[in-house]
Amino acid sequence: MPIVLHSMRTPLYDQHLAAGGRLVEFAGWEMPVQYTGILQEHKVVRESCGVFDISHMGEFFVEGPGATAWLDTLLTNNLASLPVGQAQYTLLLNERGGVIDDLIAYRLAEEKYLLIVNAAKIDEDAAWLRLHRVPGVEFADRSNEFAALAIQGPNAASIFKKLFHQSMPAERNRVLEIQPGAFIATTGYTGEAGFEWVIPATEAVASWQAALTAGAAPCGLGARDTLRLEMCYPLNGSDLSPDRTPLEAGLGFFCDLKKPVFTGRDALISQKQHGVLPHKLCALHVTEKSRRSARTTAFL
Repeated sequence: MPIVLHSMRTPLYDQHLAAGGRLVEFAGWEMPVQYTGILQEHKVVRESCGVFDISHMGEFFVEGPGATAWLDTLLTNNLASLPVGQAQYTLLLNERGGVIDDLIAYRLAEEKYLLIVNAAKIDEDAAWLRLHRVPGVEFADRSNEFAALAIQGPNAASIFKKLFHQSMPAERNRVLEIQPGAFIATTGYTGEAGFEWVIPATEAVASWQAALTAGAAPCGLGARDTLRLEMCYPLNGSDLSPDRTPLEAGLGFFCDLKKPVFTGRDALISQKQHGVLPHKLCALHVTEKSRRSARTTAFL
C-alpha cells in the first residue's frame, strides 16, 4: 500500500502508482523516488533512455517591450545576447549575492520568455519577480497549467522521431513550440542527450504513455540525483543556497559581471576583488565501490 502523504500531486500520480513507483515527499509534492531501483534507472539513462516526470517544476512566462532589459537586471547571465529559440542556464540572486534559485530561461520570441524554475522555489521566485516588476513587462506564473517530461539518454533522438515524426534538434539549449501551447527544449540535467517536453497539464497522461510506448523507461528522483552527482551538476537547496554566492558554488561562468547591473552583482564584484572566496564547492571523487551513493556537499 502506498504511504498517504499530505502533498501536491502531478497529473501523473496514478501513472506512477501503476508503474510501481515508490512515492516520497519532495518540495511539497508526492514524487516517485524509484520504480525498479535507482542504480537500474541510472543505467537505463546512461545506456538507453529514461523518462522523468518534472511536472512539479514551475513555468513562468515573461513578455512585453521591456522583458529582456528587465530580466537582465534580475538574472546573472546575459539574456540580451541570447538568440530567439535558444536557452541558457542562469541564477536569481538576492542583494547579498546568495542564490534564490537556479533556472533555465528560454527565449521564445524577441521579447517573450519561458522560465523553468525549481519546484520548491515557485512561490518565492514568483513573489520576488512580482516585487521587482516594472512597466512594460507582463509576468505570469502558469505552473498549474503545465506538465513536463524529461526524456534523457542515448536513444532520446529515436524516441523524439517516433513521437513527433521529425529529427530532434542536435544542438543543446534549443527551444521550439512543437505544437500550439507545447514546447520542446534540449537542455537536460543528466549529461545525456535528450529533451524536455512541456505540455498542457490535460495532455500529461497521454504524453507519458506515448513516451513509454516509444521506448522510454520510467525513472525517479533517486536516479536523477545520482546522474546529477556523476556530472557535478548543482542541486538547489543542497549545493546552492541564499547564503552562498554562485562564485562559491563554482558557477561564475554563468554570471556576466560585465553587465552594468543585476541584483547581487556588487557582492560578486566584491568577492572577485578580494580574490579569496570564504567557501568553495568542491566535487568528490569516490575511489572505492559502495552500495550507497555519495550525497555529501563539500564546501571548503
